[in-house]
Amino acid sequence: MATTLEKVDVVTVGVGWTGGIVAAECAKAGLKVRGLERGSERSTIDYSMAHDEYRYAIRYELFQDLSKETITFRNHRKMNALPMRMMGSFLLGEGLGGAGTHWNGQNWRFLPYDFEIKSMTDEKYGSNKLGKDYLLQDWGITYDELEPYFNKFEYIAGISGEDNNPFWGKRSEPFPTPPMKKTPILERFETAAKNLGYHPFMLPSANLSEPYTNPDGSAIAACQYCGFCERFGCEYGAKSSAEITVIPTALKTGNYDIRYHSNVVEVLKKGNKVTGVRFFDTVTGEEFIQPAEVVVLTSYVLNNAKLLMVSNIGEQYDPETGRGTLGKNYCYQILPGASGFFEEQFNTFMGAGALGMTIDDFNGDSFDHSNLDFIHGASLSLTQTGMRPIAFNPVPPDTPAWGAEFKKASIHYYTRTLSIGGQGASMPHKENYMSLDPKYKDAYGVPLLQLTYNFTDQDRALHKYLSERSAEIMKEMGAEIIAASNPLTDYDIVPYQTTHNTGGTIMGKDPATSVVNTYLQHWDADNLFVVGAGNFAHNGGYNPTGTVGALAYRCAEGIINYSKAGGSLAS
Repeated sequence: MATTLEKVDVVTVGVGWTGGIVAAECAKAGLKVRGLERGSERSTIDYSMAHDEYRYAIRYELFQDLSKETITFRNHRKMNALPMRMMGSFLLGEGLGGAGTHWNGQNWRFLPYDFEIKSMTDEKYGSNKLGKDYLLQDWGITYDELEPYFNKFEYIAGISGEDNNPFWGKRSEPFPTPPMKKTPILERFETAAKNLGYHPFMLPSANLSEPYTNPDGSAIAACQYCGFCERFGCEYGAKSSAEITVIPTALKTGNYDIRYHSNVVEVLKKGNKVTGVRFFDTVTGEEFIQPAEVVVLTSYVLNNAKLLMVSNIGEQYDPETGRGTLGKNYCYQILPGASGFFEEQFNTFMGAGALGMTIDDFNGDSFDHSNLDFIHGASLSLTQTGMRPIAFNPVPPDTPAWGAEFKKASIHYYTRTLSIGGQGASMPHKENYMSLDPKYKDAYGVPLLQLTYNFTDQDRALHKYLSERSAEIMKEMGAEIIAASNPLTDYDIVPYQTTHNTGGTIMGKDPATSVVNTYLQHWDADNLFVVGAGNFAHNGGYNPTGTVGALAYRCAEGIINYSKAGGSLAS
């Protein structure tokens, strides 16, 4: 029998960036907040031995235990969905800080075009540019409306950057810290891009260029350029993450506490209100009820959607009829690009997760799509993230995959290979969605989330076009051998591609086409909020974290207003 705990004002399900932001803002406003985290506590001190590629990057020390909970996957509805038994295409975070602990630190604001994509696309290209099977919709909020929340997140995280990109939205303030070092590798990309008439700029980075103290008093150190960012926690405290910023802010108010090893399996609902959540202690197996005035789902995209589904909150999307919104508009990300093989050597083993230069000349609607069979595009970047020896073995095309010739080429090109990569936008399609698996369950008897997804004609056309543009830049950089990315075929759950999953709990102004309103408040329960990249109506040409952070601050504002006044918020 479940033990009922003392009621709190706000409970968050997950303690990463979104859970930490909501907790910090609500606790500062005087609300009693409890965070439920199914993983363990961790902090900067735990990463003193972080430079262990095998432990963290290969054996996934910081990630979800797939033997307890995973997802099932299929390309289409007629395919048999099977469980993902090992980490593959994307990496699911777990523990204090969530996926924000092991991110690279690339921090973007989605473009003004993204938030009004259907209206702007229809106006410029007509309503049939992509066809009826693509589910384009506006987000219900504009870039200008979200800009103050972007600014808030960047100043809390201390983002390093420069405001000289002619294609992104206007900023109310400059970046809080200057850009990272412009290395010889990045200078080469910059020169080539300018020679081709493009507009390169330093990538906005949460690996800070200098020591910084944020408005809440949290100190963030300067990056050491060690090259161990993605899949690793930072032992210097130089990569902005929730556990060195917003979580300490929340804790020092005295209005916040965290329960670790607490796996939430159900949101409890009565009428048009939720009453709390049910969870298990993953160590003792004990079952608990946590009552709360407000419940906030702040876990990863997939888990937020799954919790709503198993709790029977909202209408599940049906691709056959088009009815329902929960699970709809799942999008991934397209990764065009090109690699170049040189005869001169570079210090590719050094770097940082967000050390790079980018062009947005082919992102959003920065270029004319009238004669192209796709919309949107990608940020094209050359990043110097630090190439680690186990997972990084670049060789030119037609090199044998094993044997003496492979070994020779691998050693030779380890410090002679540079790559341009694009974070390509993904448009929602009626056949790409999330649902509950009818067969497989997790360790707690809860159905697994089922992912139905495949690349579309839009994805393939975008990928081909931008891989060709990447190869042109690489040629201008002077590469001896150039290899553009292979054309897209069917999506596969392996190998790793990106953890930038979006959709499933989309936001908007109309409950007929969205799960939550523009304060991330659920249409069917006014004291339930759901925040994360699941709110995106499509995926853009950037990393999602900066936009997620902005939405979390808007969500926190909505919770505080709701708690003060009660009743529904205006959408």
